[in-house]
Amino acid sequence: MSATPTTSNGRNMLKTVPGVLVSIFFLWYTFRGISFSQILALRISHPAWILGIIGFTAAGYTLRCIRWTQMMPRGRQSLRTHFLVCARVLMTSLAANNILPLRIGDIMRIFTYADDLGTSPSITLSTVILEKLLDIFVLVLMFVSTVGTIATPRLRLIANVSLAISAIGLLTLLVAARSLQPPIQRLFTRLPPNPKLEKVEHWITLALDATGRLGVTGSLLLLLQTVVIWTCEGMIFLSAIRLLGLPVDRIAAWLAVSFANLSYLIPSSPGAIGPFELAVKTSLVNHGASMSQAAVFGLAIHAWMLISVTGAGGIIFLIHRFRIQNHKPLLEEIEQLPAQMP
Repeated sequence: MSATPTTSNGRNMLKTVPGVLVSIFFLWYTFRGISFSQILALRISHPAWILGIIGFTAAGYTLRCIRWTQMMPRGRQSLRTHFLVCARVLMTSLAANNILPLRIGDIMRIFTYADDLGTSPSITLSTVILEKLLDIFVLVLMFVSTVGTIATPRLRLIANVSLAISAIGLLTLLVAARSLQPPIQRLFTRLPPNPKLEKVEHWITLALDATGRLGVTGSLLLLLQTVVIWTCEGMIFLSAIRLLGLPVDRIAAWLAVSFANLSYLIPSSPGAIGPFELAVKTSLVNHGASMSQAAVFGLAIHAWMLISVTGAGGIIFLIHRFRIQNHKPLLEEIEQLPAQMP
């Protein structure tokens, strides 16, 4: 007998409990020893930098929408319509990732909006894989470039080797995607049958397909756009540091943005609450900020990122549902999502 939706949802909710506990632990560890008066002591020093926070947030997420629009096949849609649909789907998925467990936003992007995008879930998944690879590569590059004062010599060596391997792998993927497909398929055919290996082969093939459709020039343009996107993200952190007048050096913002976003790789509650704050605190303390300043800053910048992105995505989602007169409860739509990626 197959499991009922209620039973399945109950099991999925149970899977989120460890993540919530991880977040609680990280928040406790971040704010231990910090009094409420120290939290209230942080003040806005230079209000003009609010414009920088808002401007770079808008620029960064607009560029994310443009980048994903270029990854997705356009079909018969006009360029304007294609961009508007892709931007709506991307912002909705990012908002859902921030408030729902198990990366449901990405799953919705792949399955729920396949008809809106006019493509198959597999093609959408291929672009999501490529998007994550580009983001992680640039974040690791930023982290390795700024982590010097925190990392031990052994950790720096591991980070540098990881960066070198990922750089060679990503550049090979971007430049030689089409020619890589036949040898990779031959390699997997020689391996013993295994469902997990078949899944890995399928995902690698999807990533190669996504880059192969774009060509070398288009793929390198995506890499450049990704660098600009994360530069905007770094400028959000730098603007917030200037806004609050934190006594840190020039490296602090760039280490904080890379370390904080890499903390999303740690299983925790939606939005990486807890690991994000600790990563920001560690980065700023090692570059001049006090423990209380760094902890409160981490909480404040994370709150801004979550509220701004979730708010924008949520408004876009509600406007679209109202326009198409979709009154179906969101939880019912989530219940109908497949349990596995294509």
